[in-house]
Amino acid sequence: MRRPGTSLLLLSGLLCGPALAAAGDGPPAASKPARPPMPKIDRPILFDTPEADRILAALQVFPPDNPWNEDISGRPIHPSSGKIIASIGADKPLAFNSDMGFILIPPNQKRVPVALGEYPGESDRGPYPIPDNAPVEGWPMNGESLASHQRGGEGDRHVVVVDPVNRKLYELYRGRKTDRGWTADQASIFDLASNRLRPDGWTSTDAAGLPIFPAVVRFDELERGRVEHAMRFTVRRSRRAYVYPATHFASARKDEDLPRMGERFRLRKDFDVSGFSPHTRAILQGLKTYGMMVADNGGDWRISVAPDRRIVGLDDELRRVKGRDFEVVVPSGPREGSVTAPPAGR
Repeated sequence: MRRPGTSLLLLSGLLCGPALAAAGDGPPAASKPARPPMPKIDRPILFDTPEADRILAALQVFPPDNPWNEDISGRPIHPSSGKIIASIGADKPLAFNSDMGFILIPPNQKRVPVALGEYPGESDRGPYPIPDNAPVEGWPMNGESLASHQRGGEGDRHVVVVDPVNRKLYELYRGRKTDRGWTADQASIFDLASNRLRPDGWTSTDAAGLPIFPAVVRFDELERGRVEHAMRFTVRRSRRAYVYPATHFASARKDEDLPRMGERFRLRKDFDVSGFSPHTRAILQGLKTYGMMVADNGGDWRISVAPDRRIVGLDDELRRVKGRDFEVVVPSGPREGSVTAPPAGR
């Protein structure tokens, strides 16, 4: 959902980065197994296939020290954690949207122009390597043919295209295929080999200025039994502020008990995950280790899951987790603190 713009920005509430990090750092994360070689990719491959699983197992999404890959299990709890959680709903259940499909493309995928609508000044210059069979958010769960859904329907209509060989990510907001080609209200390019953020004040296909693909829960990682990255989630009401690594806010509200874009939550360490099925348990353990970030306005406590028919058990199990089972952590990185709108009259 969108989305008040930001033009003039004020950096406020800065904390001392190195001192804060030292206070909250836990033990070093266990080393991860080496990734297999990248398979050859000679055609576009949809997300819900064994071919995609093999490619994703080989793909390093952002460097290991990127915020999405940060182990936050040892970060200090935010002083207003309880109030922020209450503003979302301590008794509301964790939920999910099976909505964020994506497509993996070969390194020589043909590039096409994208006509930009609402946010051309905060979009990255194309052309974009979008294949003819690129999925649009909401498919295939809506039961429509892909060709029909590419052209019709409402909503955010995210389009997510991943080039694993060149480690590039291409995302569209309100993407639509027309007789003249692809259109979008916003288009973003991310370098999956870099920690570079979008410019301060810039949105992305997500209201927070964050990428979507690195945050989506996928079948291949659930099958391995571990989600090793932060997840994205939405809240109905957010604050007119953002915090690292977000770059954009999407609200006019100034209540300090509301979460900022980029606000990071983790599942409490003492939450018992032993009674959950393997796919759900992989998500919950990931939420303990890597947490989840506020990425957009929408339904409360809703994480994004790839619409993969092979994922099982989430419908009946995630709802057993409530808002009160989470805690807000102090953000880490080069820019703690918060970016907000300037005071009235400026």
